Amino acid sequence: MKVLKFGGTSVGTTENIKTLLKLVKEERKNANPIVVLSAMSGVTNLLLEMAELAEKGENYQEQLKGIEQKHFDVVKALLPAAAQNPILTKLKIHFNELEDALQAVSSLKELSLRTKDFIVSFGERCANSMVAHIATQYFDNSLYVDGSKLIKTDSDFGSARVDFKLTDALIKEFYEENNDKVLFVTGFIASNAANQITTLGRGGSDYTAAIWGAALDAEEIEIWTDVNGMMTADPRIVKKAFSLDELSYIEAMELSYFGAKVIYPPTMVPAFAKKIPLVIRNTFEPEFPGTFIRSNIKSSELPIKGISSINQISIINLSGSGMVGKTGFSGRLFSLLSREQINIVLITQSSSEHSITFAVNPADAARAVTIINKEFELELAAGKLAYPEVEGDLAVLAIVGENMKRTPGMSGRLFHALGRNGINVRAIAQGSSEYNISVIIGKDDLPKALNAVHDAFYTDLKRTLNVYCLGTGNIGKTMFKQIKEQTQFLAEKNDLQVKVVGIANTRKMLFDANGIDLDSWESKLEKNGEQANLSEFVAKMQSLNLANSVFVDNTASEAPIPFYKQVFESSVSIVACNKKGNSAEFAQYKLFKDTAKKHGVDFYYETNVGAGLPIIGTLKNLMMSGDRIDKIEAILSGTISFIFNSFKGDKAFYDIVKEAQDLGYTEPDPRDDLNGKDFMRKMLILARDAGYPLEAEDVKIDNILPEACLKADTVESFYEELKKNAAYFENLKNTAESEKKVLRYIGKLENEKVEISLQMVGEDHPFYALSGADNIISFVTDRYKFRPMVVKGPGAGAEVTAAGVFADIINVATKTP
Repeated sequence: MKVLKFGGTSVGTTENIKTLLKLVKEERKNANPIVVLSAMSGVTNLLLEMAELAEKGENYQEQLKGIEQKHFDVVKALLPAAAQNPILTKLKIHFNELEDALQAVSSLKELSLRTKDFIVSFGERCANSMVAHIATQYFDNSLYVDGSKLIKTDSDFGSARVDFKLTDALIKEFYEENNDKVLFVTGFIASNAANQITTLGRGGSDYTAAIWGAALDAEEIEIWTDVNGMMTADPRIVKKAFSLDELSYIEAMELSYFGAKVIYPPTMVPAFAKKIPLVIRNTFEPEFPGTFIRSNIKSSELPIKGISSINQISIINLSGSGMVGKTGFSGRLFSLLSREQINIVLITQSSSEHSITFAVNPADAARAVTIINKEFELELAAGKLAYPEVEGDLAVLAIVGENMKRTPGMSGRLFHALGRNGINVRAIAQGSSEYNISVIIGKDDLPKALNAVHDAFYTDLKRTLNVYCLGTGNIGKTMFKQIKEQTQFLAEKNDLQVKVVGIANTRKMLFDANGIDLDSWESKLEKNGEQANLSEFVAKMQSLNLANSVFVDNTASEAPIPFYKQVFESSVSIVACNKKGNSAEFAQYKLFKDTAKKHGVDFYYETNVGAGLPIIGTLKNLMMSGDRIDKIEAILSGTISFIFNSFKGDKAFYDIVKEAQDLGYTEPDPRDDLNGKDFMRKMLILARDAGYPLEAEDVKIDNILPEACLKADTVESFYEELKKNAAYFENLKNTAESEKKVLRYIGKLENEKVEISLQMVGEDHPFYALSGADNIISFVTDRYKFRPMVVKGPGAGAEVTAAGVFADIINVATKTP
């Protein structure tokens, strides 16, 4: 025999009730089940609302009529007219009795816990009597059972404690007399020795099912609800949450205690005592096997079974010298709270015994402080205790699983995931059994924390990186294309999903926390995007508060730079193609580095220096491994590289510069490349990364161009001056050729100094054979003293630059827990 419990949604509509009865009819093929039902969905809340309205003397008739009509509509929809009258009459008697109780509350302006229990009991009594009567259309042996007459409790109204010895005897006796019937039992309600209605706490229908199952040694207790079993996290917050095949009783208790609402925590106690399996099933997807809760579970590869949470909690801090070494202080405190029925969710105490922190329901916090102040009045007056402090707007997150005690580093993985995402932990608790690690965090951080921790522990799922991108020019467009093309590769090889959740240019900005479709981002940005505003873009990013986020600056503008610090302080990493932030004042460069480090996030800017070439990364690796940089030489301008690599034979310098502009290698005004300032920024960033606190004015730049060329009023007059100075450039070329050398515009870092100059280099120099628009850099170090390490390749172009930015984004992901 099985006990089947159906929740409020399962009896919430006519269609759902028909589904429920089909499931019961199917189970009857094996044996007559016991069916425990909750009130119709929403009814218990309405009953409580009506009781509170009555206490205030306000009108509750609309709600009463609504509940009555809800039940009558089901009866009329599911029963033929000839069969309706008996149950409609019975329901009407219930509603008249309910109205009398409400009228009494309204007259007295008083609502006791006992009266409240009586009022809410009508939800279960009406639903069960109705469904039991409707069941006669499916099978002829159904029987309505008022469970309050068989489950006996103390008089602790609202959350009564069961007298199991008496209850078991009453249930067994009743069942022996009626085991040939399908029993429809009211969940949630019970009665005391005086036969006054009591309740078993919200979620008590699960408890009712377990009490009946344990009393009768049932084969199984099935909890039918509206989800596919117990899940690894709240699926409304964590989209990657998945159903668990099985849990131990202890794991299920821990998860349900810390907020997993699928099952009521006390439910496990009677089942655990009798080793009766509990199964969480989905009424609306009955073919899904659900989650089994039992004692003999098989070993699991999962490091944890689930992540549970309570989204509203308050903590009370109590401290003072009067606690230190004071025998029985904790017992006195918590006995006091227990007497007042204030439930303690979590406790943590300092090893010095100077302070105790405990978490309670926010509704109990003020009352807890009041009774503590009264109980410890003398200690507070003597200054031996500080007055208790209450902190609200907090939440609890707990990781649960039996494997935790056999797996090293579980707490480290938890705190790394939280710290990486800037989530501050206010209190920590871990039981000696190591089944549970609980942390208290800010309420607003809970969604981010749940997603970050879920990604950290369920590594066989794809980690998610959320990208906010500024700039939709050639580099931005190309990067979006590369991300789209590599989606499958990233999923298969790196277990990674890169979601672009924010895009902005100078005109529009667009957000979608679920990810912007990269097939249609341009049209959506144009059609659905709001007016661009950098401040609002950053504020929106902060308000979304998504886990594992990265801010990508694919612009060449100074406008985003002032927001970098704010982004880092939001615990968001930055990937910057834009070199203007790192090449401004050294104080700003250092601020960015320090802020990123302080908040545990990344700052990657490989493309600042060599587009897609691994220059910054190579320098960093050399220094991290203890090598010492003696000298760096580099050609870091693809434009200038092309010009001097092409300046040979009969070609005039003027013609080559014009050709470079026509090919798109130069800025609209070629002097923006030829004046060496962009080259200077790159060398300055290299020098700073090498450990030298240099400013822009410390970099010596030798001009390639004669003064007249630099001072020309327009681009056209610039070219005229180039023609006039043709002899100057020809002389440079001829001199180099006569010495069997070539012209190269080289930046050099040596002896803590940086200079950029036009040089003539011979065949023995690593830059001699450079061709096209390639960049090249040579590292002379203690380890690479006689044969420098050389990095060479394309130093410009949307494809390679976007690829460099993309690689930096993936680097952020590799540090994501």
